[in-house]
Amino acid sequence: MAARGKAFVASLSGTSLEYYDFAVYGTASALVFPQLFFPGSDPLTGVLLAFTTFAVGYISRPVGGFVFGRLGDTLGRKRVLVTTLLLIGAATVLIGLLPTYGTIGVTAPIVLVLLRFAQGVGVGGEWGSAVLLSGEFGDPRRRGFWSSAAQIGPPAGNLMANGVFAVLAATLTGEQLLSWGWRVAFLLSAVLVAFGLWIRLTLEDTPVFRALQESGETAASPVREVVTTQPRGLAAAILSRLGPDVAYSLLTVYVLTYATRTAGFERAAVLSAVLVGSALQLGLVPAFGALSDRWNRRAVSLAAVVGIGVWVFALFPMVGSGSFGLLVLGVVVGLALHAAAYGPQAAFITEQFSPRLRSTGSSLGYTVAGVLGGALAPLLLTSLQADLGWAAAAGYVALACVLSAVGLALGRDHDPREDEELATAAGAGSSRP
Repeated sequence: MAARGKAFVASLSGTSLEYYDFAVYGTASALVFPQLFFPGSDPLTGVLLAFTTFAVGYISRPVGGFVFGRLGDTLGRKRVLVTTLLLIGAATVLIGLLPTYGTIGVTAPIVLVLLRFAQGVGVGGEWGSAVLLSGEFGDPRRRGFWSSAAQIGPPAGNLMANGVFAVLAATLTGEQLLSWGWRVAFLLSAVLVAFGLWIRLTLEDTPVFRALQESGETAASPVREVVTTQPRGLAAAILSRLGPDVAYSLLTVYVLTYATRTAGFERAAVLSAVLVGSALQLGLVPAFGALSDRWNRRAVSLAAVVGIGVWVFALFPMVGSGSFGLLVLGVVVGLALHAAAYGPQAAFITEQFSPRLRSTGSSLGYTVAGVLGGALAPLLLTSLQADLGWAAAAGYVALACVLSAVGLALGRDHDPREDEELATAAGAGSSRP
């Protein structure tokens, strides 16, 4: 397999496996964790507590972005990707083995939070280097498509996670799912991580990083340099992610709670709707990434976030109607619009930073946005809907999309000659088909 194809597969497979680990926790937070780790409270409080531990995985992302993003610019993308995969895989397997509140009391939710924190550190460190792995091996003039490999990871991981839970929910009784069935989803991570490591360990580092090493131009203090020399790019990266992040939390995590508690859907029905939408995203994400290579990347993303901000006001009534057909339509269209925003996003964010600072800048932008967007979204959506109704929750999503539009306006269009010169210096042309 050519180097660029192998890098695409390595980025896609590894990120998919890590997001499987991350997504399986989100699904469990909505379906089983309130009863297993936060009993003795009213149902709404249990959901809020479970979503609080879900948020910890986002809050810890900047730690991973800070540590591993810097290492990606100083030691290389490949080393970071192997380490983060091991970290998140170990944390996920341990969650699958963790005794519940009924067995060890308050120690159970405490350890759960710590393991969720470790998951977040791994994911926070993963994204920046995974995007660069495929993007820097590929043609810089087609970065939207090549960088989308890492963007396929979340829907692929979410598809696997919800698929596993859908099978478990369909084949087990509610008592069996709560007793031991949920653990199967977490323990499967061991097999998936082993496959991801095999792919990543056989690949060399990117041509761009090798060129930076050979020329002695790697950054000594990349975090400081990003903050002091490229603050506009960092602001653009953070803001551009907010709308898609909040929308994704709504469409893949909060919808499980809203549809079952408010509209009376069975768990399996809601999971099926999410599965359909996630399956379509597998093709839509790279398609919109490729489209952004032909059209202006910011324009494609802007049209998508505007679409999300409008559609969300139709989504809540459709889900609340109790119609399975409208539930599926609402979730599928929402995830299609998310794919249109998410596909070009990796290329847009990495293009805000110079090659020597890309891993750090991209990781910081991604992880800080995760805290401000995805981490708080399930909690705020739950509280807003409970206190003020669905229109307030929809307004929150729309506001996040407005902020994303501001971030896209702040961003710059990339000059691919930066990469072409570095790739030529490293002799990358001979390794490409």
